Amino acid sequence: MSRLAVIGAGAWGTALALQAVRAGHRVTLVARDAVAAAAIQAHRENRRLPGFRLPEPLDVSDHIPGNADLLLWTVPTQHLRTSLLRLEPASDAIVVCAKGVEAVTHMLPLEVVSDVPPARRLAVLTGPNFAHEVAKGLPAASVIASTDAGLREQVRSMLGTNTFRIYGNDDPIGAQLGGAAKNVIAIAAGAVIGAGLGENARAALVTRGLSELRRLATALGGRAETVMGLSGLGDLLLTCTGPSSRNFSLGYALGQGESLSAILASRSAVTEGVPTAAALVARAGDVELPVCRAVAELLAGKKTLAQTIVELLSRPQRDE
Repeated sequence: MSRLAVIGAGAWGTALALQAVRAGHRVTLVARDAVAAAAIQAHRENRRLPGFRLPEPLDVSDHIPGNADLLLWTVPTQHLRTSLLRLEPASDAIVVCAKGVEAVTHMLPLEVVSDVPPARRLAVLTGPNFAHEVAKGLPAASVIASTDAGLREQVRSMLGTNTFRIYGNDDPIGAQLGGAAKNVIAIAAGAVIGAGLGENARAALVTRGLSELRRLATALGGRAETVMGLSGLGDLLLTCTGPSSRNFSLGYALGQGESLSAILASRSAVTEGVPTAAALVARAGDVELPVCRAVAELLAGKKTLAQTIVELLSRPQRDE
């Protein structure tokens, strides 16, 4: 029986820990501090993902074990760099299970990990996955993206099951950009529905958002075909249509007239699209991203939703 450690005891980390147990492994779920770890251990349930009793092969700790065969890093992107300081230098492979762009540096998650020495084998796990469905064991698919073929196979063999299918991909740049951009586009999709603009408008916006993602990926060194897979189109479809999406629901509330500050104050979970929007646009440089730029300006308070809608609808018409 192999040992896995999941760093980050949020909903996604807990779901992946349950999936790793389902795949036949001993798992340590690492919480941010001793108090949080003790609370989860005492109740054998995580309030961040209620309704799922933690099975016996799942330990809870506030320390990263030194004997883990694989580390799954589920800490949100904006806290990824700080959390890495807890890691022993001897640790080998890290699988980042977070999406977004670091707000200060505009780095993608794997770039953040590479920026914190020493060098390690790296991969990113991404795709259209809601935590509560993975925790239930419902059918799902994900992507493990890495230039290290051996690491891709290791993750697939250790975490994959018949109901959690993992596909390998050697384009981590494209996979990470898909995970980052889809959250920003989902905010726009939610705002469209919240403002009552209709399903036609949402379908058009999501499709044009996919075109933006394709341009962005190819401009930054990724591949267009990656965008058409699970880490791009698949994740975009889920996040822009699923009512469980935090980014879609935030956009919906904005479309209903709620303020961003009030929406965020009512939430305990991170909505990654909010800090990612401006960082993604900055990283893109001169790449044409009208939807993502509109979301960044809306979130920054530079434009109202009404102004944003008028500007997008007033763009010159052209061939697709």
